[in-house]
Order: sequence, then C-alpha cells, then structure tokens
Amino acid sequence: MSPSVEAVAQGPPQPVFKFRLYVAADAFNSMQAIANLMRFCQEHLPDRYEIEIVDVFREPRRALAEGVLMTPTLIKLAPAPVRRIVGTLSEESTLSQTLGLQVPA
Repeated sequence: MSPSVEAVAQGPPQPVFKFRLYVAADAFNSMQAIANLMRFCQEHLPDRYEIEIVDVFREPRRALAEGVLMTPTLIKLAPAPVRRIVGTLSEESTLSQTLGLQVPA
C-alpha cells in the first residue's frame, strides 16, 4: 500500500519537544522565563511541545536531584540530547541554537 499524497507532502513526523522549567515561585525572572518559553514554543514549535513547570520552593528535593542550583533553569528532555539553559530565555537565537533548532532569522 502506498502512502497518501498528504502524508508524502508533510514529510516525516516532527519530534515533540519536552521541557522542564525550574522556577522560583513568582520571582520576576522566573515569570519572564515562562513567558519567553511559551512565546518561543508557540511561534516555532506549534503543537509540538510539552512544558512542565517546577517551583523549587515547593519541590526543592526534586530540583537538587536534577542538579538545579539556579533559577530559572530550562531542561530540554526530548528529543535527545538533553540540554540545559539558565536564565530568562530572552535571547531567541541562543535558545534556538542551544535547543538544536534551526529558526529562520
């Protein structure tokens, strides 16, 4: 059985990006990181991302178990390789490069 024309036109399925963002409650830089990550994902990964937000004040042992010592810290869990970024995620070019994405300028 041959693939449908629509399936061929779309190409291979795109990977789903899974992120875990460690924040410090409602600290300003944590709120900035959440907003910047949401905007980036909506623009460049529509329907292809999952974000888990972890408050280090509510789950300090979890943060320490993952080696998170500063907030905000973003961990890209999938697709491999795992990557980490610390900061507000305001530099889109740095974010896309670190995540291994080719985002048009």
